[in-house]
Amino acid sequence: MLEVGTKAPDFTLPDQNGDMHSISDYRGKKVVLYFYPKDSTAGCTKQACGFAERMPQFTEKGAVIIGISKDSVASHKRFETKYELPFTILSDEDTKVNQLYDVWKEKKMAGRTYMGTVRTTYLINEEGIIVKAFDKVKAADNPEQMLNEI
Repeated sequence: MLEVGTKAPDFTLPDQNGDMHSISDYRGKKVVLYFYPKDSTAGCTKQACGFAERMPQFTEKGAVIIGISKDSVASHKRFETKYELPFTILSDEDTKVNQLYDVWKEKKMAGRTYMGTVRTTYLINEEGIIVKAFDKVKAADNPEQMLNEI
């Protein structure tokens, strides 16, 4: 996980509509940058819908929400449409940004070991500095937790 107080590494990725976004595009705003394993799975859906439900409060506090997973742009579009997600979801199919943000790790489940995204959320301030960092977050609790952190 990246350290609090460090500059958030810049990147450029496509969103659910194929438009390109860089973290530097959001200077001047607080950014809740969250990494999640997979679209339309139980935990990831709870987390995304929790952020969606609280979107007005995040906006009121001057914050934007950006989700990142290794799913494709098409998968993200289906996810956004099905759950009416009002925020940006970025596709990191080659996991370069997952690795840049130190969330691509070895995981274990049901006796097998594999590489995957560790659910992690960063709060980045208006100057692009990481001010909070949480790894292994609980999907259902993370949106409220981040709202309280801003």
